[in-house]
Amino acid sequence: MMKRILAISLLFLSHISFSQEATTKVWTLRELIDQAIANNLTVKRSTYGVETSQVNLLQSKMTMLPSLNANGNYGLNWGRTIDPTTNIFTENKIENSNLSTSSSLLLWNGFRLFYNLKQSNTDLDAANEDLIKARNDVILNVITLYLNVVFNKELLAVAQFQVKSTQEQLDRTKKLSDAGSVPIGDVLNLDAQLATNELNVIQRENALNLSLLQLKQALQLPASNPMDVEIPQINVDNVSILNKSVEEIFDIAMTAMPEIKGAELRKLSADYGFRSSRGNLYPRISVNGSYSTVYSDQRQQFFADGGAATTTRQIGYVQGSLTPVFTDVTSPTGQFMVPNIMDQYRDNRGRSLGLSIQIPIFNGLSARSNMQRAAINRELANITLTETKNTLRQTVETAYNNAIAAIKTYQSTDKQVKARDEAFRMTQQRYNLGAVNFVDYQVAENNLFQAQSDLLRAKYDFIFRTKVLDFYQGLPLEF
Repeated sequence: MMKRILAISLLFLSHISFSQEATTKVWTLRELIDQAIANNLTVKRSTYGVETSQVNLLQSKMTMLPSLNANGNYGLNWGRTIDPTTNIFTENKIENSNLSTSSSLLLWNGFRLFYNLKQSNTDLDAANEDLIKARNDVILNVITLYLNVVFNKELLAVAQFQVKSTQEQLDRTKKLSDAGSVPIGDVLNLDAQLATNELNVIQRENALNLSLLQLKQALQLPASNPMDVEIPQINVDNVSILNKSVEEIFDIAMTAMPEIKGAELRKLSADYGFRSSRGNLYPRISVNGSYSTVYSDQRQQFFADGGAATTTRQIGYVQGSLTPVFTDVTSPTGQFMVPNIMDQYRDNRGRSLGLSIQIPIFNGLSARSNMQRAAINRELANITLTETKNTLRQTVETAYNNAIAAIKTYQSTDKQVKARDEAFRMTQQRYNLGAVNFVDYQVAENNLFQAQSDLLRAKYDFIFRTKVLDFYQGLPLEF
């Protein structure tokens, strides 16, 4: 009954695989990497970090330019107030408005803005290195998941081959049993072995489906999306990891890894931050300018009508007799009116230009405290750089040792597979001739299958370890 259930399950899974074969996209490693980088949220977050640094850099550049501000207001005043055009108190209702612009240019403040600009530029470079590191992390993760899928695909192929081999042996043994050459127990044992092998196929298919699911999740793809990967053609015998020493690989990684560059840039940025904060201890020299004008409905101006009027005025006294002296004075005729707003804006213009100096004496130790915090940040950045270098050295040394162990394991397992394969071939021939019993045949077959599985595991472990070393040397992670 169990054998029938397993057979039905295999047929059902095969039907699903066949029905999806026409629509399943076969992904190359490059396509997987591009898809993962495009959808990875950490990469997107790092991208926005770069954009933020670009905004900060632009602001640092613009801060070095003169400031320019414009102001304007309109209002109604009544009661006792000051006429803005005469600066005289009045109790009349006043309608007034004024416009003004002001500008200021910082000439010197201990190079604070200069070092702030350098710090922003360095932070942008560090953000770009963070983006590269985020992409590298995604690439390493995708390669790991990709090799896991390929490994499970090959394990499944080995399991399917074992089912086929056992099925052929079962068919042959049934014929021998029918002829009376072998006991019926051998047929039953092979039948049970076939069921075990079919169960192993199902387990391998489940492992493959799980590895594909993990790969889809890394690519932000729905689990229902059909997927298959291209199996690379890799000649492990031509791969060599001993052409460089661990020290040589570490030296290359020191110049290639973005986390080292990022830590070095952040140390430099912290130094610029310290120099910038130190500028707040120095005097601030700036040049300032302004332009303003005002309007009021209380301003009166005489407007001539073109006519003239003559009046007699006393202009003095005759010396000695004190007799008054009069003369005729001719003056234009007209009336006093409120000038329109544009005329007042033109006539009431005021301008100013000045040089100012601000000397910090005591401001609650804010400037010195900021400088001390910047000095601490500089030391912390130096510690972070040292930690990053130590971590990289330890990682490279571990990866190198793992790669050496992986190649030794692969070479040893490869010899084991060759020996197991020859042993199984001889046992199979002797079993067909009746020279050995089924137990010996089953043991030889299982030993061969286990050795083949171990070889595949060692192969892809070795491939991954060598790719990790390539990664730390800045080499392309391609097959």
